[in-house]
Amino acid sequence: MVKETVLGEVVRFDIARDIAGRGRYWTTCYLVGDTLIDSGCAHASARFVRRLAGRRVERILITHAHEDHIGGAGAVVAAQGGGEVLAHPDAVAVLADPRGRQPLHPYRRVMWGWPRPVAARPIREGDRIEAGAYRFQVLHLPGHSGDHLGFFEPDRGWLFSGDLYVGGRDRALRPDSDVHAIVESLERVAGLPLHRLYPGAARPPSDPHGALRDKIAFYGELGTRVLALRARGLSEGAIARALLGGPMLIELVTMGHFSRRNLVRSYLRGGNRGQYRLHT
Repeated sequence: MVKETVLGEVVRFDIARDIAGRGRYWTTCYLVGDTLIDSGCAHASARFVRRLAGRRVERILITHAHEDHIGGAGAVVAAQGGGEVLAHPDAVAVLADPRGRQPLHPYRRVMWGWPRPVAARPIREGDRIEAGAYRFQVLHLPGHSGDHLGFFEPDRGWLFSGDLYVGGRDRALRPDSDVHAIVESLERVAGLPLHRLYPGAARPPSDPHGALRDKIAFYGELGTRVLALRARGLSEGAIARALLGGPMLIELVTMGHFSRRNLVRSYLRGGNRGQYRLHT
């Protein structure tokens, strides 16, 4: 399932596998001129390629190597008869060998599918990508994953944030995510001269700086409460129940890969660093 929305110079694609006539666990990518930012999931790649018919894609910028963001890259490059894929060095290895480098949990295979291998060129913090009328500054924004990049178009004040910012108030986290790094990356992009924030899911907020400040404040307040309950001797599970409510559907669907306890554990892994960051 592919939905297309024109946002001025930016075309947004919301992509999901069609299950029983409904899209499940949507992901988002963007077309800016001849540059595609992320590529959706493998299960929807054939539909996405058809939607791109008649439009030239010269390059694909990858925010991170999770399968819902890289799954269509190989199909798009093949359909276009070429094109450049650019990603963090750690993501380049995953793109070249998705099955070998990034085994998928059952829910990930069902919802998004195995990406097709594709060659990519590494890009790093500080690189600049010239793309016709646009230029993108590469920002390393770890937290959601270690290989996470953001792409900032300084002339227009656009930030393509991938899964660093997706809106809402998180109640669950992957075990390999780092909430302290997420906060640091959010604080960094909150200092940019932003006009538009284009997330890897959820709608672009009307007030990007306000949305980022709200997200940072939420993480900070939650972290302070996590640390306070830990100091009183509560277990990770007890803290999760006290602060994040009862069991969540996503915990069941992902068999605990996304969980409240992972979020609590990430705060506690920070030690003094986490306590300092989250009390300021």
